[in-house]
Amino acid sequence: MVNPGHEEHPDWFKVSFLDLYEDIEDAADNNKRLLIYYYQDGCPYCKKLLQENFSQRSISDKTQKYFDVVSINLWGDKEVTVGDRTYTEKEFAEALKVQYTPTLLFFNEKNKIVFRANGYYPPEKFSALLDYIGQKQETKISYQEYMEKVNPQVSSGRLHDDINSVASITDLTQATKPLLVMLEQKKCVTCDELHLDILKREESIKLLSRFNVAVLDMWSEVMIKTPSGKKMKVRDWAKNLDVKYAPSLLFFDNSGNEVFRADAYLKAFHTQSVMDYVSSGAYKKQSNFQRYIDERADHLREQGIEVNLME
Repeated sequence: MVNPGHEEHPDWFKVSFLDLYEDIEDAADNNKRLLIYYYQDGCPYCKKLLQENFSQRSISDKTQKYFDVVSINLWGDKEVTVGDRTYTEKEFAEALKVQYTPTLLFFNEKNKIVFRANGYYPPEKFSALLDYIGQKQETKISYQEYMEKVNPQVSSGRLHDDINSVASITDLTQATKPLLVMLEQKKCVTCDELHLDILKREESIKLLSRFNVAVLDMWSEVMIKTPSGKKMKVRDWAKNLDVKYAPSLLFFDNSGNEVFRADAYLKAFHTQSVMDYVSSGAYKKQSNFQRYIDERADHLREQGIEVNLME
């Protein structure tokens, strides 16, 4: 039986018994690494990964050269073995705190996750990520520094900081509302799309008003006081936070604690859902963001509002 919204996976994905350490060893024997792909049926970003990334010959060939890809269903009940522990697919997702699909987990030869992509990466960023992990560059250079060097994008070349609403951009302890920090970069097509389209929409503007907003250049040498009160350069703070993607949206409570983040490519509905999830306090009651999204979409449809996940 095929579930609604099911997308066929490439036939070169590995057929696995979901014994991950065994899969890691098998991959290493073939001079590859293991890539776990967490998906769910009906996920528009999973469809995008399959149809826009893996459909490109260069990306498909590169993935097969460097990785054995094993798919795991976010809501599945198959048994997953990790060393001496067993989980169902969904229990393993909960243990890993998987909040987005797709989530991609890259393992090294020592059974360690060396990179985690929490959501969809557009083709050019995804291709660079495959090179970074496939060529084992993580042992030589941070991902942030690597992407700074290879960033291939044509963009506006500006930081979209006109939406800043914090009292002081250099003192993030002064927020009077929940704090939304957007760590971005000037050469960033996805940052342009976020600010010139998604955040210009009426619903987005309403949701943004619930936050104090700070847009920061993730490579900046400017000294700031972080939400927790520490003084450091923005680029050092971004590195400490393990920010891998631009734009990354980081949400902080009034005590300066990070409570949620969105660090992958999102269209309007999911961006708005993230902001609503935090500003409404729903994250305190419903720890599973995917369940929250489903509930929010149902609620909007009940009000006669059309929900288009990929507009």
